[in-house]
Amino acid sequence: MKEDRLFEQFPPVETGEWLERIRADLKGEDFHGKMVWKTDEGFDVKPFYRTEDLKSLGYGIPGKSDFICPVLTEKRDNNWLVRQDILVRNCEAANRKALDILMRGVGSIGFVIDDSGTVNLENFRILLRGIHLGSIELNIRCRGMAREILGIIAQLAPDSGTNLTLVRGAIEADPLGILMVDGTLCIPAEEGFDYLASLTEASSGLPFFRTINVGAYIFQNAGADIVRELAFAVSMGCEYLSQLTARGLAAEYAASKIRFGFGSGSAYFPEIAKLRAARCLWSAVLDRFVPEGSDIPAMDIHCITGRWNKTLFDPCVNMLRTQTEAMSAVLGGADSLTVEPYDIVFRKDGP
Repeated sequence: MKEDRLFEQFPPVETGEWLERIRADLKGEDFHGKMVWKTDEGFDVKPFYRTEDLKSLGYGIPGKSDFICPVLTEKRDNNWLVRQDILVRNCEAANRKALDILMRGVGSIGFVIDDSGTVNLENFRILLRGIHLGSIELNIRCRGMAREILGIIAQLAPDSGTNLTLVRGAIEADPLGILMVDGTLCIPAEEGFDYLASLTEASSGLPFFRTINVGAYIFQNAGADIVRELAFAVSMGCEYLSQLTARGLAAEYAASKIRFGFGSGSAYFPEIAKLRAARCLWSAVLDRFVPEGSDIPAMDIHCITGRWNKTLFDPCVNMLRTQTEAMSAVLGGADSLTVEPYDIVFRKDGP
């Protein structure tokens, strides 16, 4: 069956023609004052953009081979994983919850371990019972015990019939994020980076399993705008790269073990632009760290809907807010997405 290319029936319209029509409709009113709006970060946003506007960015055109952001080059189908986090207070209950949501379409599980003292092989056997690790993304967040968790996963993966090279996910170690929130670490910073380097090196047998999480959503939920969230996230990523390479890890390997966790806020189009800008910025950073001729690993992005703008008094409105936040993350090119419950800001049982 022949496809009709309907748009080819219309002649191309130059930018000048659009502007002339807009000025005619404005009947003499100032175009900039009437049609251009300013974001909270101070950027002027025009009412429309053309392909030619991208040429001034210096990064090529999306979809072309010279585009530094891999939004449309390496991720042509724009697939993303739906992720849900489960607070682990009881391994049996958490396992039942995980199996239930996996049957409902979730492709990425995040286990948030409440008590690091419960980390042992037997508890993880219960926690992961019936879960095929080669079919999902497994993420673990725990204060401490990261090396032990990594060893347990390496031991249990073959039990589910999964080759270690196929295990996807992360142990979301983020000492800088903890330092930002708590103001202190349980061990000196240098020892913490030594531990992080040994953890990252130990995960070499799991190429798709990440060990470092840059929790940029911390800054958004603390009130940072998009520019500051990007700035803090990239600077933290740079610090992790600097510390790991100083301890003998190759820059391209260290970068492949870093995941960025961004918040997704209510500014619909700027949030889309934020993720694309993040990929550009991170590519520019890696261009300085990674030796010439080496492969630059793509930025891995997990997005979480924001909490700072959710209300206690009309919680159903929260569903509308998370809807636009989720759409921004998807169109921006997130690799995985968590849409938090509408009652997350006041519920008692956690994630």
